[in-house]
Amino acid sequence: RQNETLAMIASENHASEAVLEAQGSALTNKYAEGYPGERYYAGCEYADEVEQLAIDRAKELWGADHVNVQPHSGSQANMGVYLAMLDPGDKILSLDLTHGGHLSHGHPANFAGQTYEVEQYEVDAETGYVDYEGLDELAHSFDPDIIVSGYSAYPREVEWERIQETADAVDAYHLADIAHITGLVAAGVHSSPVGVADFVTGSTHKTIRAGRGGMILCDEEYADAIDNAVFPGTQGGPL
Repeated sequence: RQNETLAMIASENHASEAVLEAQGSALTNKYAEGYPGERYYAGCEYADEVEQLAIDRAKELWGADHVNVQPHSGSQANMGVYLAMLDPGDKILSLDLTHGGHLSHGHPANFAGQTYEVEQYEVDAETGYVDYEGLDELAHSFDPDIIVSGYSAYPREVEWERIQETADAVDAYHLADIAHITGLVAAGVHSSPVGVADFVTGSTHKTIRAGRGGMILCDEEYADAIDNAVFPGTQGGPL
């Protein structure tokens, strides 16, 4: 299938041979609950080295102050942000799934939709672009605690600053999910939400072509809350 078809879905990008070799090595047998230098298992000195290298490279690639590379997926990364910053019943404003959003942004069948109150904005039916004016109006009437941008099926460049202006106006956090465009942002061919949004989440296995996993990028002021939400808040050892 890989040899004979052209796959244009980010979720099924092809990992490099180097990534396949690393994930097929004995390192996959090592359980490493905790963080570099603060593990709950013995023998984690090499896991520490690998994780710190991933953190340092992510900081350099995306220009973030703090990066957590332990989430098992982009959905787990989003869960980490919600747990860190929201209480059950708080309000999420996000793009409707059928308009290009994602399950973890608040679909009723997903943990996010079951735990939080969710309202969703849409794309303009005529232009196909996010209806930023409608988003702003909805934010002022709904008064969300967090606004989610970044999408799974949206073939346009996202106007991060415009959404941040709305978030500031209604005193909401702004989470930018770049799971499908991590590589485009890293390469500088899509504008970056880092330094604009409060939190940036992403997958490591899509357009960045690394091993399967997720990450959370944020300012240093949120570092402890994010780290505690990922471990031990939502999961055990990292991949």
